Amino acid sequence: MASGEQEDITYTVQPGGSLNGRVRVPGDKSISHRSIMLGAIADGVTEVDGFLTAEDCLCTMEAFRAMGVSIDGPTNGRVVIRGVGLHGLKPPQKPLYLGNSGTSMRLLSGLLSGQAFNVEMTGDASLSKRPMKRVAQPLRLMGADIATTETGTPPLRITGGRQIRGMHYKMPMASAQVKSSLLLAGLYAKGKTCVTEPAPTRDHTERMLQGFGYSVERDGSTVCLNGGGALRATKIDVPADISSSAFFLVGASIAPNSDLVLEHVGINPTRIGVINILRAMGGDITIQNERTVGGEPVADLRVRSAELRGIDIPTDQVPLAIDEFPSLFIAAACAKGTTVLTGAEELRVKESDRIQSMADGLLKLGIDARPTADGMVINGGTLTGGVVNSVGDHRIAMSFAMAALRASGPITIHDCANVNTSFPGFVDLSHRAGLRITSP
Repeated sequence: MASGEQEDITYTVQPGGSLNGRVRVPGDKSISHRSIMLGAIADGVTEVDGFLTAEDCLCTMEAFRAMGVSIDGPTNGRVVIRGVGLHGLKPPQKPLYLGNSGTSMRLLSGLLSGQAFNVEMTGDASLSKRPMKRVAQPLRLMGADIATTETGTPPLRITGGRQIRGMHYKMPMASAQVKSSLLLAGLYAKGKTCVTEPAPTRDHTERMLQGFGYSVERDGSTVCLNGGGALRATKIDVPADISSSAFFLVGASIAPNSDLVLEHVGINPTRIGVINILRAMGGDITIQNERTVGGEPVADLRVRSAELRGIDIPTDQVPLAIDEFPSLFIAAACAKGTTVLTGAEELRVKESDRIQSMADGLLKLGIDARPTADGMVINGGTLTGGVVNSVGDHRIAMSFAMAALRASGPITIHDCANVNTSFPGFVDLSHRAGLRITSP
């Protein structure tokens, strides 16, 4: 659903409280997207459990239905995909509408570059402002015909019937979406496609391709695959999303007398920056019951309240926590001393400019937060109550909700409709854990 259609959703969170008990947040969004994409182009029937029934992932599902793929569900997180094989997709009758989902659009850019048909992809007002040159330019080097607006934003128009050629691409900046897009294009390419990244990013695409029986080579920071193979249907159990868990990791860390267990969380080593950073700040997080499910490492996370201290965030952790910084900024606001983030210019081109949006909100709540070109300097202090605007960004809305645990007055957060893009049921789940949140 477009963000402009529900702009009146407001959260009101009373100050104080603690987070306790056991909760399981919804399924991992990155893995849910990829399960639909790869299941659709595999041979056979793929079964998915734990699928995230959120608007972003449903947009991916509807896009493949529009291209002739039969998909049952989601029913209680279960999805059944009847794959059509690598070359079985059909031309959609109208543009593919991808809502607020940059992941859908960027990954599909690669997958659709190798098709025989033309396709157009559109999105809501927020997605329509987000940069797509970073995927369009390297895909063009592979032979794809992709048109964007003059400023490099959606809609994207892909002309089919082009011969995609494998290449070795050295990414100028770390981006799992760009890497994944090129690997998906590589499935259709003549020859070998290799991507070298300047810093590690999430590797769900590589892991899942192997789960579907497709050979992927890794050598240090380079991942390669050969085009022209086939994917075999499989079963996927989607772990709980560590990005959604991050709000609770921060909330329980800053709220006195908290002791919370987050169940069945994906702890892929390319995603655990939020755990590493909170621990470096003095956070009390214990990893319990580690196991591997469907090729992905999973564990229960126990987090207890702790006295956090400000740190210079290690630059090697930035790509491992890029989606979690809105919540980490709240941790920094509650920490003793100064927290400095650099090397995170990517945050300025997310669902919002997350550096500026978070700084604006923190300043309204009495925190000394100074945005920089590629990060922020935050001096920990006392959060007051106040009114902030999430600017339609789901992660900003949920981060400021958790801030109320340490605030001196109520926090009101406007424009929260897009929380449903990643975390349906956030209000109910966080209320059960102890957050004093209401939403009309």
